Amino acid sequence: MHGKPIHSDQAPAAIGPYSQAVSCGRTVYLSGQIPLDPATMELVEGDFSAHARRVFDNLAAVAEAAGGSLADVVKLNLYLTDLGNFPTVNEVMADYFTTPYPARAAIGVAALPKGAVVEAEAILFLGEG
Repeated sequence: MHGKPIHSDQAPAAIGPYSQAVSCGRTVYLSGQIPLDPATMELVEGDFSAHARRVFDNLAAVAEAAGGSLADVVKLNLYLTDLGNFPTVNEVMADYFTTPYPARAAIGVAALPKGAVVEAEAILFLGEG
């Protein structure tokens, strides 16, 4: 491996053969997070908004383990099983990110692991030096 694996107990354990994140110098690649509760490894209860919040909380925990925060995200990819949830994910995202916002893609998909309705992955840049 050309990077250093990152792990946080505050985010769900990987559910496959991958790392929660990998740092390569000052760039950190965060694997996709679905709305799993790290303590139970089960999907959180509640509406789409609750699921999106858990996804961003999970990403934030991994970013912190890497020495950063969501403020360091330069690229965010969202995967939604229903693009009708696009306005809601935008509202939730506004609670976690401030301007300047990261570059982003929102992609409609047929299905996600464990029946999740939203997943997000990110790239952090931890700055010069």
